[in-house]
Formats: sequence, C-alpha cells, structure tokens
Amino acid sequence: MEQVSTNNNNQSEGLAQGEDEIPLKLKLKRAERMRKYRAMALIAPLFLFILGVFAIPIAIMMWRAIDNPEVVDNLPQTAIELSNWDGESTPTTALTTAFASDLVKAYEDKTASTVAKRLNYDVSGMRSLVTRTARKFNSTQPEMATMDDFIKADKRWADLRYWQALKRASSSLTPFYVLNAFDMKINDEGQITSVPEGQAIYTNIFWRTMWIAGVVTVGSLLIGFPIAYLLANTSSKVSNLLMFCVLLPFWTSLLVRTSAWVVLLQKNGVVNSTLINLGLINEPMTLLFARPGVYIAFLHLLVPFVVLPLYSVMTSISPAYMRAAESLGAHPAIAFVRVYLPQTLPGIGAGGILAFILAIGYYITPALIGGPQDQMLSYFIANHANSTLNWGLASALGMVLLVTTMILFSIYNRLTGASGVKMG
Repeated sequence: MEQVSTNNNNQSEGLAQGEDEIPLKLKLKRAERMRKYRAMALIAPLFLFILGVFAIPIAIMMWRAIDNPEVVDNLPQTAIELSNWDGESTPTTALTTAFASDLVKAYEDKTASTVAKRLNYDVSGMRSLVTRTARKFNSTQPEMATMDDFIKADKRWADLRYWQALKRASSSLTPFYVLNAFDMKINDEGQITSVPEGQAIYTNIFWRTMWIAGVVTVGSLLIGFPIAYLLANTSSKVSNLLMFCVLLPFWTSLLVRTSAWVVLLQKNGVVNSTLINLGLINEPMTLLFARPGVYIAFLHLLVPFVVLPLYSVMTSISPAYMRAAESLGAHPAIAFVRVYLPQTLPGIGAGGILAFILAIGYYITPALIGGPQDQMLSYFIANHANSTLNWGLASALGMVLLVTTMILFSIYNRLTGASGVKMG
C-alpha cells in the first residue's frame, strides 16, 4: 500500500512538473487563441446573416451588370464563328451556317426569344428580325445556309449593322449595361460613344436624383436641428413628449404615410383648403404629382432620421461650454456659432449622410407623389427589374447608386472619426 501511494504521488508530481514546464508565453498564446475562437463563434451567426442577405445579393447584382449569357449559351457555335469574324466584311458561310443551325435549335428549345430580347436592347427591331428568321429557317434545312438565304428570310440581314450587334453580344461578359447606365454605348466601329441626345435619359435622371436628395437633406437638417436642440435642452417632460412625436412615424407603414400625403396634397385637400381659409393663397396650388409634393413627403419621412443622430450628439455636449463662453463676454449667438455648433458637426454629418442615402434609394414616395419629371433612379431600377425584365440594366443602375453611396460614405468617413469632425 505504501508503495502504491508513493507511485501515485510520484505521478502527480510528474504531471505537475510537466505542466510547469510549459512556458508562460505559450499558455498565454493558447488562452488568447481560445478567446478569439469563442469571439468568432459568437459573431458567426451575424456574419452569416450579413453575408446571406447583404453581401451575396450585392455581389450577384454587380455580376448581373456585366453578365451576358444569352448569345453564348443559346448560340454557342455562332459565338465561336463571330469571334473569328472581323465585323466589317460580309459574314462567312461558316458563320451563316452556324447561326442558322443554332437559331433553329434555339427556336425548338424556345430560347430564341431570349436571344432576340437581348439583341433588341442594342438595336431596335432585332427582336422581330431574329424571331421571324428563326421561324423561316425552322421549316428548311439550315446546314448550308448562306448570306443570300438570310436576306431572303429578311432583307434587313443585308445591313451589317445587325451582324455587328450580334457580334457585340457574343461575349460572355459585356460593358453594355454599365455604359447604358451612363448614356453611352459601343458603336459599330467598336468605340465607346454617347448615345443620341434623344435617347440620353439616365444621366439627367441621376442628377435629378442627386438634386432632390440634396434639397431634402438640407431641408431635413434645417427642420431637425432645432427639434433636436429642444429635445436635448428642455425638461424631461417636454423632451419625452417631443421624442414620442419624433418616433411616432416609425410606427406607421411607409406606404401608409406616403398615401396619406396623396389625400392631403390634392387641390381640394387639407393643405390647400387650410391655406385658402387662412387667406394665404387665392386658388389651390399644384402640390400633388409635382416637385413640391415630393419635397414635403420626403421631409416628413426623413426628419426623424436626422433628429436622432443630432439628439445623440447634443446630449453629450456639456452646457458648461456655453456658460463659460458667455461669462467671458461672448454674445449668446456668437457663443452658439463658435462653441456649440462645431461640437454638433458629427451629428449633422451623420444625420445628413443618412438622410441623403435614404433619399436616393426611395422609390414609393416619388412614384406616388411625383409626376413623370419627378421620378428618381430607383423608379427606373424597379421598372427594369419588374416590368421590362431588363435585369442587366437594372443591376447597372443599382451599381451606380451603390458606388455613389460608397463614395459619399468614404467622404464622410474622411471628414469624421471617433473623435468627431476634423477641424482645419
């Protein structure tokens, strides 16, 4: 028994000695590694959620803006022959034969309309040209089709412009949609040029979107600043009531709030009737389906998003600064501008950038309140995604908004930081 006890004691001492032999630095590294693993395990669900609902959809959207699978997938032999064609001479027999064979197979597989729709984005009339040619070649033998056979099917094939459009669409990746979003295109000579003036719409829409968002952002700051100041510097009773009024719109659906303005802004609505009864106007103003109505509805939606960041910053500003400035002889207005206002710049920047980014992405408000000249870029994104089903152009326009948002955020990030706005 004594020997067994002695052996157990020796083993325990050996284990303890072995543990003591592990360097302290290695133990700390192991503990730090385990701490990192636990932290990663805690944030993994949030990371996967952001990846699934934010990062991956954005990546898919950006990919769709340059993806061009219609011709390559449905006319594979034609795409190969088009890569060997110079685009200026008469199409070769190998090209016409491959195109006719692929076109007949696409017609049988019911994918010819997909090709026709894509080509029609580039050259108007290609949809009817491709579908008509596919129907005619489907009843013949396309294996030996020549240029003359295509011209017999439709005289428009004699114009190289249609073959050049087919060549431009034969690559698996294309800048077509991105260029279209900037009112540009690749011409028949392969050069990037501006579209005709009568077809250039997206540049004007982009600047219209920036202008409306900018006006609404400035208006939201002018309205939200005094509200936030009153919230931060009044009694708790009044502050709680004001905060309730600020948060109340968040309890109502965006669609309901926007639809309410349709009723209020009509020519015989509450706003016009009130102004007439007060004697401020003699006849109803045009507020609905016009730019003023868009501004009013936007301000109602975005002011709370400006008030909350401003209020958060203002509550952290000690009133002792203003008292000290006034005690040193500064006029209250001068003290406010030179002492209090600079400390609120982080809140002004945060509220302003938040309101601007939300404004450029809103779709419902200008669609219901505004007229044809008040629609913003988001309206056309929704239209191409849901109505015309031109997902490539919708993705390209969405990418324009995304890049604009990232640039604005980068500018804001350069101007502000953990310590507030960088003062010159």
